[in-house]
Amino acid sequence: MSLAFLFPGQGSQQVGMGRGLYASSPAARAVFDEADAALGEPLSTLCFEGPEESLVLTANTQPAILTCSIAALAALREAGTEAPACVLGHSLGEFSALVAAGALTFADAVRLVRLRGAAMQDAVPAGTGAMAAVIGIPIAELEALCAEAAGDDAEIVSPANENGGGQIVVAGHAAAVDRLVALAKSRKGRVVPLRVSAPFHCALMAPAALRLEAALRDVEIRPMTVPVITNVEAEPNDDPSRVKALLVRQVTHRVRWEASVQRAVGSGATRAVELGHGKVLAGLCRRIAPDLAVAACGSPADLDVLKGAHAS
Repeated sequence: MSLAFLFPGQGSQQVGMGRGLYASSPAARAVFDEADAALGEPLSTLCFEGPEESLVLTANTQPAILTCSIAALAALREAGTEAPACVLGHSLGEFSALVAAGALTFADAVRLVRLRGAAMQDAVPAGTGAMAAVIGIPIAELEALCAEAAGDDAEIVSPANENGGGQIVVAGHAAAVDRLVALAKSRKGRVVPLRVSAPFHCALMAPAALRLEAALRDVEIRPMTVPVITNVEAEPNDDPSRVKALLVRQVTHRVRWEASVQRAVGSGATRAVELGHGKVLAGLCRRIAPDLAVAACGSPADLDVLKGAHAS
């Protein structure tokens, strides 16, 4: 009955997140204070008080979510609960997972995701890209539709997130995404356009990948205490020498979340804890692996439940 730690990505943000942990846990408070010092600005205030229009900016959202996740991790460790057998994170959450595994220091990670968020936002001019969630079309068929939608104009549209339960997010040039949406609907697929600031996890993010690669050159990757199931490969990695290349590839490649969760379960995980604000990953896991019991850890009340379960 092994345990996995799950770390959310962009989309789980909300004004007020982390405030309860900051107030109740000295270990969590230290994480928020470290984030403020590392960035040279009061990120904690943005998390707790907003304004929302600033929190949702990608360059702010990414360090905010990572900080809340690592604060939750610190509070959980402070409570003395068991260590995981593996860790995994959705997109940005892979940085949180790497901190949990000891590969990255938190200060390095929060600075990296600030740069990553800004680079992803800057990679494509506003209005050029788009993303949409497609439900009910198998991946092989959707890949063929993406190739058809790209057409002869060399525009880009490709799967960006394999989220499970039949939901696959696509990303690319806005016009190509529009064509893909029409094709998917003609195949009886259900489509939900996503309100995003940029088309993440596709080839249009190449400039962002280059900026992240440059930033990673001076960052130390340390030995890992637990394997990280990576987004790109959906396989456990415990080799520090591979971390940087995998993080750079992740920017332009799809997030293989469904396969990653299945890999964790196949490796023996029967329980998981989602660390950070919200329960987005718990919802995805219910569709991917219904027998995987996922608990939340984003508030003092969640911690009380987890401590009670551990005590029993």
